Amino acid sequence: MRSPFDRLRHALSFEIIALILIVPLGAVAFGVPMHDIGVVGLVSATIATLWNMIFNFGFDLVLRRQTGSTRKTAFMRIGHAGLFEAGLLVVLMPFIAWYLQVSLWQALVMDLSFALFYMVYALGFNWLYDMVFPLPEWTGQEARN
Repeated sequence: MRSPFDRLRHALSFEIIALILIVPLGAVAFGVPMHDIGVVGLVSATIATLWNMIFNFGFDLVLRRQTGSTRKTAFMRIGHAGLFEAGLLVVLMPFIAWYLQVSLWQALVMDLSFALFYMVYALGFNWLYDMVFPLPEWTGQEARN
């Protein structure tokens, strides 16, 4: 399993890179000032970072108990990303509606758009992270599986 330091490095690098991408894209896509998307992005990233650490620890615990390893297949990675984003969606939608003064429906559309971006981003980021920082238990195995 990953160390607390490794989990923190993973979570922070994930969120910082995502913010660099999502703030300008969100401002253009939704016609909202970059400052407002920046605040939504920063608060969302803070909540997501905490959720990331908790969710990934729990996911790895369950995975190790079920399979004897924290090694993820492509199918597991897709399920992992989907479950992570579904949990985050429930928490972030009311905040987005409140802060941007939009309806829950508009917040849902925005949040789903962000979630879609993050699902694709998470899949790629986590796969690459595992290749760059493989666990010792994976030695001799391909990190891409």
